[in-house]
Amino acid sequence: MSGKRSAGLLVYRVTDAGTEVLIGHMGGPFWARREAAAWSMPKGEYEDGEAPEDAALREFREELGLEPPRGPWLPLGEERQRSGKRVTAWAAVGDLDPADAVFGTFTMEWPRGSGVQREFPELDRVAWVPLREAGDLLVSGQRPFLGRLALAISEAG
Repeated sequence: MSGKRSAGLLVYRVTDAGTEVLIGHMGGPFWARREAAAWSMPKGEYEDGEAPEDAALREFREELGLEPPRGPWLPLGEERQRSGKRVTAWAAVGDLDPADAVFGTFTMEWPRGSGVQREFPELDRVAWVPLREAGDLLVSGQRPFLGRLALAISEAG
C-alpha cells in the first residue's frame, strides 16, 4: 500500500447545456493512444507539511499554466486509488479557456530500458466536458468526485 497523497481541483461551469468540468488528457507514451480512463483533473502529490489545498493550487498552476479559481472551493472529499494513493479534491466554479493552457512537463526514460531521458507534457490537452460524459474519460479513481459534485450542485440549485 502506498502512503502517497495527492490533491486536486476540479473546475466546473454551468451553461445552458448543463454542467461541464475542465479535465486534462494525461501526457506521455502510456496515454497517447487512449481516451477512455485517460483523463484527470489537475492534481499532484504533496508531502507532510504542505497543506493539501496549497498542493492543489500549485499543481493546477504547474499542470495548466493557468491561475486557478480562488473560490469558494467545495470540498469533494478523499478517494483511495487502486495503488493506495489517497486523492483529496475540491471543486470551484470557473470559466477558463483551454487554449490558454501551457502544460508542465516531466522527464522519464523512454523507451524503457533505453537509458534515454525524454520530456513529456503532464497533460497534452485540456477540455470542457459535460459532467455526464466525464465519467467515461476520467481515470476510475477520480469518478466518485463527479457524483459528489453533481449532488452538491443539485442541492445548491
